[in-house]
Amino acid sequence: MTPLIRAAAPADADAIARVHVQSWRETYRGLIPDDLLDGMTDSAALERRRAMWSALVARPDPVQVAIEGGQVVAFASGGAPQDHPGYDAELHTLYSLRAAQGQGTGRALLRGVAGALRAGGARNLALWVLDSNPTRDWYVRQGAREAGEKQDGALREVRMVWDDLDMLAD
Repeated sequence: MTPLIRAAAPADADAIARVHVQSWRETYRGLIPDDLLDGMTDSAALERRRAMWSALVARPDPVQVAIEGGQVVAFASGGAPQDHPGYDAELHTLYSLRAAQGQGTGRALLRGVAGALRAGGARNLALWVLDSNPTRDWYVRQGAREAGEKQDGALREVRMVWDDLDMLAD
């Protein structure tokens, strides 16, 4: 079953927060220290994510969700770059439940957010990805290239970029 991709609505904020926290548990266990991950995925973190997504979904920046069986199973968001000099836009998030992976959902969300950013005038796109995250290779398969790195405490991140958003946007 191919998930339905659509713009997020305010009513999706709670589901997005749950997918956000659950996907961190599924993806980052073993990649980042357990105590750090546990603090990022406990009940207090879920409440913070709910508040965050309630605010973000109400903003004009693109947030898209993938719906399968009536449930949000993945989401992506983008907007102005926060830490990418020389780039017009940033992919802020792209998270999927493990059960929804391998169906083209991530690619559809990435292209949808990229298209919305392109329609808003962005010409290129960047994001930070944990260096040990297997999705790093997935971004390369989507046309991104590595363009620098940073150290954030114990975590090393790699900047992935698309220099021409036209190649990515639908």
